[in-house]
Amino acid sequence: MDEHQSTQSLGQRRGGRQQRREIRSNLTEPMLPALTGRLPIVEPLSQEEVERIDAASMDILENVGVIFRDPQAIQDWKKVGAEVRDEYRVHLDRALVRELISTIPHEFILHARDPNKNVPIGGRSSIFLPMAGAPYLRDLDDQRRAPTLDDLAMFHKLAHFIPVLHSTSHHIVEPMDHVVAHRHLRITYSSIKHSDKTFMGMTTSPRNAADVLEMSAILFGEEFMESHAVVTGNCNGNSPLVWDETMLGALREFCKRNQPILCSPFVLGGANTPASTAPAVAQLNAEALSALAYTQVVRKGCPAIYGHYLSTVSMSSGAPMAGTPEISLMNFMIGQMARFYNVPWRTSNTLGGAKTLDAQAGYESATTMMAVLLSGANYIWHSAGWNEAGMHCSVAKFVVDAEQCAMGYRMAEGINWEDFDEAIDAVGDIGPGGHYLGHEHTLLNFQRAFFMPTLFDNNTYEQWQADGSTEVTERALQSARAMLDAYEYPQLDESTDEALLDYIARRESEIPAVDELNWTH
Repeated sequence: MDEHQSTQSLGQRRGGRQQRREIRSNLTEPMLPALTGRLPIVEPLSQEEVERIDAASMDILENVGVIFRDPQAIQDWKKVGAEVRDEYRVHLDRALVRELISTIPHEFILHARDPNKNVPIGGRSSIFLPMAGAPYLRDLDDQRRAPTLDDLAMFHKLAHFIPVLHSTSHHIVEPMDHVVAHRHLRITYSSIKHSDKTFMGMTTSPRNAADVLEMSAILFGEEFMESHAVVTGNCNGNSPLVWDETMLGALREFCKRNQPILCSPFVLGGANTPASTAPAVAQLNAEALSALAYTQVVRKGCPAIYGHYLSTVSMSSGAPMAGTPEISLMNFMIGQMARFYNVPWRTSNTLGGAKTLDAQAGYESATTMMAVLLSGANYIWHSAGWNEAGMHCSVAKFVVDAEQCAMGYRMAEGINWEDFDEAIDAVGDIGPGGHYLGHEHTLLNFQRAFFMPTLFDNNTYEQWQADGSTEVTERALQSARAMLDAYEYPQLDESTDEALLDYIARRESEIPAVDELNWTH
């Protein structure tokens, strides 16, 4: 496939330029700044309980140990005085762990290609990212099928277009029409080409991570990256208590270039953790701390994010579940633990196990999102499109999830007092028995006063029938098509674009076309 051909996507540029401009003017809004949460954070743990989980996690690190199945990591740990038993089993003294994680930046700025779209990570700031890693999609016709590189471009365009999304993630869907060994190059290019928001980098191998970082250096410059975060990577642990060579090698590549890595134990509650919420969090906490500490062994002061992927397991079928009460409780608890260590943290949002955009998908996703917003998470991944336990990304759910995130954003901003006095004056103007619809205050504030969803129908039944009895899935697909019709490429310097394509061509000529698939959540 020609590299320019691969940047085309479904729904691109139908109609004339003037028509696209008219559609765009009706749809386009600037990217929202990172959410600054102002609602009280839910913290179910007392200080004594926080310290109890901390103590249990430190006991695990000291007495049970964590396997770092990687010779280089073992050498690194030995250099800083960690005890290694049974070749790869590292026992970490709690004082060493505390000393190491204390050098992780509490907050940092994640830089975008467009500096106006830089976002803070940490504190009370939150950003929303779409899902990643789906081997299938539900497309613009709501058909479940294998994705292509064009489908990935389509999702990157939607992520660029939607104001509440602060990133394109990376492989939102797995481009099955492209050789696996080369996909990370094309995925990274798609993120860069189709959006000027922040993006993520592939960590499917140390060499793949290095390629992502080289492409980031072409985009931002080597010197800039030495002191600025420009791309994030995710490393999943193998719970219980194992970090493997692939993930650790990718972690080192990111840390050596001073780029933030998400240290994410992969939790299937009851299967690879104890079948109890608090002990599961204690194990997850130990796993995350061990990787966070290792980032500082590689490079002291480099940014890192306390990560996790949370799911509970059905004890009747063994299938992962979403939206359960325990997942919400674990999000609240993990948020408290991350703040206890004063490090930024990542969670997952709008997860669902449903096979279509149905009531189950809505309930699961809404339950998860409410807990995520009230837990004070900083880096909110998988915020759009996730369904079928991550097996597919749905175009319809992508745009509905994004609208739900926009509603959640509005709620989490807290109460607006800016026009309080003017609104109270309006009460005196209207008096008993009147209405406010034509009042000057209403006319000035109605668009901001109450969130008005565009994908949910609030008309009468008769009006809904007259409009074609369209349900939310079709309305969402119509909205996605309109966005894609209105999409325009964000300007990318021509010489930079050529340098990226030249790098891809060179690396594709060097990398054997080995067909093996890995992806991370």
